[in-house]
Amino acid sequence: MTNATETGHVTSADGTVIGYHRLGDGPALVVLHGQMESAQSHRQLAEALAGTHTVYLPDRRGRGLSGPYGAAHDSEREVEDLDAVLTATGAQWVFGVSVGALVALRAATALPAVRKVAVYEPPLFADGPAPTDWVARYEREMAAGRVAAALVTAMRAARMGPSVFRFMPRPLLEFLTGRMMAAQDGRAGPGDVTMRMLAPTLRHEARLVAELAQTQRDVRADALLLGGAKSPAYLKAALDALERVMPGARRVEFAGLDHGGSGNTDLGGEPDVVARELRRFFA
Repeated sequence: MTNATETGHVTSADGTVIGYHRLGDGPALVVLHGQMESAQSHRQLAEALAGTHTVYLPDRRGRGLSGPYGAAHDSEREVEDLDAVLTATGAQWVFGVSVGALVALRAATALPAVRKVAVYEPPLFADGPAPTDWVARYEREMAAGRVAAALVTAMRAARMGPSVFRFMPRPLLEFLTGRMMAAQDGRAGPGDVTMRMLAPTLRHEARLVAELAQTQRDVRADALLLGGAKSPAYLKAALDALERVMPGARRVEFAGLDHGGSGNTDLGGEPDVVARELRRFFA
């Protein structure tokens, strides 16, 4: 086993470069990060899996090692990006998180290469379209250079963060978010992907969620559905809906974890706990 990281890249169907980190030994597993994340966000999960798997951590478009979004960016481009990684690596197993889980589910319906798929809390909306009323305010705040305010708008729309955030005055929440961003900027090293860098990706993530927000009914791959007991109710409902239309899928809820449960520990994740279930499923 080795935890040494190598980087590589593939070229997607439209010519965009998709970069990835690779570590470990064994059967190939692609980990597709979620919203406001990059490949780095699941480095510790990859380390926990490196003894049994060769783990590929692609940066989805618009961040890190990968190229920019195109003018026609949509869910099909995301599936093409994942397809390029699968083809180059020979991987047949995918673990997707949040928006990355939506992409993984769509890929599992479209790409025969996906034999097993595990997802952590895809933001599906089984009872109607995904909410988009927050996007206009987010766009105005981003255009005005108010990045912290835009992040608060998106976070509240997604009902993320500690429950106390829902009762905190918005100006205070914006101030604290700005302080957090400034501290992260100050300690960022070469190649790090910060909240400030990720903020512009949210407009594209909102489009993907709107496109993919209905329950996926045609997943033929073996599936594992994962979630946290402390996550928002609509994410638990999404897994309930998937469980109804994917009767062969296994469901695991992690006590004490929330939507960031699979990520690095500095952001509240418990990657070792999630890795145990992934090893069991991808055995």
